[in-house]
Amino acid sequence: MLAPQPMLGTPSPIASLRPALVPAVVRAMAVLDHLARQRQPLSMARLAVDLALPKSSVHGLCNTLLALGYLRRQGDGQLQIGPRVMGLAEAFLAGTDVTREFDALWQAEQAPDETVLLSVLDGPDVVYLAARNGSRPLGLAFNVGMRLPAHLASTGKAMLAWLPPAAVRQRLGSGPLARLTAHGPADLDALAAELAATRARGYSIDDEGIRLGVYCLAAPVLDAGGRPVAGVGVCMNKATLHPDETARQRERVLDTARALSQRLGGLPATPREDLAE
Repeated sequence: MLAPQPMLGTPSPIASLRPALVPAVVRAMAVLDHLARQRQPLSMARLAVDLALPKSSVHGLCNTLLALGYLRRQGDGQLQIGPRVMGLAEAFLAGTDVTREFDALWQAEQAPDETVLLSVLDGPDVVYLAARNGSRPLGLAFNVGMRLPAHLASTGKAMLAWLPPAAVRQRLGSGPLARLTAHGPADLDALAAELAATRARGYSIDDEGIRLGVYCLAAPVLDAGGRPVAGVGVCMNKATLHPDETARQRERVLDTARALSQRLGGLPATPREDLAE
């Protein structure tokens, strides 16, 4: 429920949930998830239309969430995510081993020259668990809880590349992929080619897919079963790139991902040609 970038063609949370779940809870979570994805206040009437729910049901759900602090009302009556969700986010971060291990790696270090990131997959997105914003200007601030499309973010592509192709399709759907700039994969075929290249070299590249002028490299953090549990990335200002500095940052990302994998009992990701379904 951390604020994401809007996604095109994202399946409704209601449609993908199992019938055994409590319907009222499913609808309440759908309201919160939709507001989080839109990143802007919405009226109850708009929520009812977007989620295909009865207005009376949305009215009751929203009033309950307002009373509990998970929503808040603007002066014009529109609703947005409330402050109570931060407690859930903090509890999640506190219980995430990879976040603690990432922080431990940087405790003795000063602020890095370039922005270093840690994220996990959540559906079709990445959610950033930690961000060490660098001392060099980037033009894009990464914050804890920020969401971005996994198929565009370097950390997202690093994790997707080590998932079976069927799992990637399940996360992203079968339609066209959303784009934030003119760069980045526009469909699953283009993404599959990028993921194959990522596996072959052992790290991913985001060349202005998230923001013009921003160039990122990332590597996956693997658990003991070889599954990607997080992605570590570094982002640089493309206008200031130099081959030697890019190589240095690439090795730093690979070393950090390797250290985190080992701390979690896993082996570092190694280049590979393909991945089974």
